[in-house]
Amino acid sequence: MTGKERVRRAVLFQGPDRVPRDLPPPWGSDFLHVGPDPDPDWSPKVEGEDEWGCIWQKDPAGRTMGQVKFHPLSDYSLLENYRFPNYDLLARYERAKQMIEANAEEKFVLASVPLSLIHRLEYLRGHVEAWTDPYEHPQELGQLLDKLADIAIDAVRQFAEIGADGIISCDDWGLQDRPMISPHLFREFFKPRYARVYTVAREYGMLTFLHSCGHITELLEDLIEAGLQVIQMDQQENMGVEELSRKFGGRLCFWCPVDIQQTMVKGTVEDVRQYAKKLIEAFGKFHGGFIAKWYGAPQAVGHSEEKIKAMSESFVEYGEYIYASQ
Repeated sequence: MTGKERVRRAVLFQGPDRVPRDLPPPWGSDFLHVGPDPDPDWSPKVEGEDEWGCIWQKDPAGRTMGQVKFHPLSDYSLLENYRFPNYDLLARYERAKQMIEANAEEKFVLASVPLSLIHRLEYLRGHVEAWTDPYEHPQELGQLLDKLADIAIDAVRQFAEIGADGIISCDDWGLQDRPMISPHLFREFFKPRYARVYTVAREYGMLTFLHSCGHITELLEDLIEAGLQVIQMDQQENMGVEELSRKFGGRLCFWCPVDIQQTMVKGTVEDVRQYAKKLIEAFGKFHGGFIAKWYGAPQAVGHSEEKIKAMSESFVEYGEYIYASQ
């Protein structure tokens, strides 16, 4: 199978030949990652400004992405004259198109789209404002989230036109032991916007991926109902691998490394090997349902080369024959 076929079969529970993977060299990846480029006609007015008008204070050491120190929509009175970035601009997708055309190995093309609803809301409005908007400005919040969904749909359509196989975005919805938002508010404000975007993507035949960290068990059912097909989670131990499998296995595909905060840091090399095997067994036992991953910034979270090697080898070795036995 090609990477494209393998990932698709795993997500749709149609029996891939092995566990798909997205691992560092030499273990390889079944994915080709693409994303939109900046608007070529845009330039920052001040240092640290992004296309949305947010001004960032960067970490000089480069260990984190930094934080926004100026929020261009700190007051909703500014929304009427605010200029949103244009993600329907063909020039944004030229490089991605070239990468897809050169995809001789037929890897699964996963396109990053601007659907980070809570993160972008925080960047535009400010942290406190973003989390109090459902109570203090529900109508304006709905209008803003609709616009963010419209922008994401523009990107989805452009990526569909150039041959992307799936879309991914990032929204960290969880604390260590519970969601950051009540399921009620998530359903009212955020679920409908995810559903709009995912519906368009799936109409184009694209698979839907979301990265979200933290304890998000209470939100996963709503995300499935909204049309999510793959959850990329770097933590699982705080929710329980077996519990996640029991509740959502066979309905949601899990794309995971060994838990980046617990076993990969605190466990032995053998613990890492066994945990990798457990992930495959728990999530991949549904004729698909699991994709192996590594954490791409290991130094930032204290992952040793020895443990990365142990994890990758276990994913590859055990993932090679699990479906042959089903």
